[in-house]
Amino acid sequence: MAIDPVCGMEVDKEKAAGKSEYNGETYYFCSPGCKAAFDKDPEKYVGKSDAGSGHHQGTHH
Repeated sequence: MAIDPVCGMEVDKEKAAGKSEYNGETYYFCSPGCKAAFDKDPEKYVGKSDAGSGHHQGTHH
């Protein structure tokens, strides 16, 4: 399973409505709308659900 970076929904990679490549990573989407939003501005979503990357921009505890 993957997490849609736009809405946070769990997505089955085999049944995803779409996928995009960005910075060497593959992102999977629950709907064409989420894919379109990501493709328009991927920087807005990258790192949002990627806690293991060491990038914690915009997170406040």
